[in-house]
Amino acid sequence: MFKNILLPVDGSERALKAVEVGIALAAKLEAKVFAVHVMPPLSTVSFMSELLQHSACHSEVAKATAQAYLDEVVKRANAVNVPCETEYVFDLRPYAAIVGASAKHQCDLIVMRARGSEGLERVLLGSVPHKVMGCCNTPVLICN
Repeated sequence: MFKNILLPVDGSERALKAVEVGIALAAKLEAKVFAVHVMPPLSTVSFMSELLQHSACHSEVAKATAQAYLDEVVKRANAVNVPCETEYVFDLRPYAAIVGASAKHQCDLIVMRARGSEGLERVLLGSVPHKVMGCCNTPVLICN
């Protein structure tokens, strides 16, 4: 049925609960999982500032944090012998990056947490899962 499952992660407990559901489903279906973490790109001013300072900077810290989130998914997948690949991407629109990752890895299911935006932003702009469902033909399993 499902052979490639996408697991968007943001480091939150809710996202890790969705990861657990996705990995358990993959184990039962003998599928593989792809984990993706989306980060906003640095502004031009910040990027130039980092280049001039020649120091460990925001982008390096963000990449290390993203890798830690993804490593947690790999650890959980390895514990139940589910093949897992990971990547982090830079995009101001997390939903677009998630849809793009789904297409890139030919995923036939996306398993993600229930909320992607909070407060007024969610009311005005909608949640990330809602936008993902509206932008792709891949089924989306929403976990609380």
